[in-house]
Amino acid sequence: MKILAIADEEDKFLWDYFDREYFKDIDLILSAGDLKQSYLEFLVTMTSCPVLYIHGNHDSRYQTNPPGGCTCIDGKLCNFNGLRILGLGGSVRYKPGPFMYSEGGMTFRILKLLPGLIVRGGFDILLTHAPVRNYGDLDDFPHRGFTCFDRLLTRFKPYAMIHGHVHKAYGHFKREREHPSGARIINACGHVLIDIPDEVLAGRK
Repeated sequence: MKILAIADEEDKFLWDYFDREYFKDIDLILSAGDLKQSYLEFLVTMTSCPVLYIHGNHDSRYQTNPPGGCTCIDGKLCNFNGLRILGLGGSVRYKPGPFMYSEGGMTFRILKLLPGLIVRGGFDILLTHAPVRNYGDLDDFPHRGFTCFDRLLTRFKPYAMIHGHVHKAYGHFKREREHPSGARIINACGHVLIDIPDEVLAGRK
């Protein structure tokens, strides 16, 4: 399975210079937040790929005008052709507003999902906006990651975590890191293609 992951910056390569041929082998588009509704709507309309998204800390406009034709999986565990994707949007709370959480608040969100995760045997992809603390986050408070994500990866050992929030221009950008659990931690800022090996989906529908 091939996934296009996007976050934070509307990529001219995908929008202004759209080429349908580029998308011919892509099965799914995952948005890790902070993108215009019109951008997601363009991609879901112009390609044959479903778009699943979670919220970034700047996506308050989604509350009244969510991206049409796309599916929100924030706070949910969904199954796409056997691929189990857990969505946990938002960032560390650094000011009043939606889609921002304290460490305790994000931990509570995870605890509510825990019974379902156990019943379904875990998840394959963790889709978040914020990174894991100490794995690609920054020292300034608004761009810190969540420690509870570290515990979540350690417990369930998914194939990958996809996040955004830390832009290329911030000077601390690295496309991919490896977590001690074995999970690939992938920063989707702009866009990145991710191949899911067949063995991850073996025996599932």
